[in-house]
Amino acid sequence: MGRIERSREIARTRARKAKVKKLRARFAAAKSDNEKAAIREKMAKVSPLVVLE
Repeated sequence: MGRIERSREIARTRARKAKVKKLRARFAAAKSDNEKAAIREKMAKVSPLVVLE
């Protein structure tokens, strides 16, 4: 039997939260502007409303 919608929603939220956390850490460690721009693009795909910096 498959998951119900609410548990899928919770799983998506948790995965997004973990990915945002990793991207924030990579952004903080990034040295060049090119790296930061690439991370910003990925972040916009994952969660458009998140603000970096």
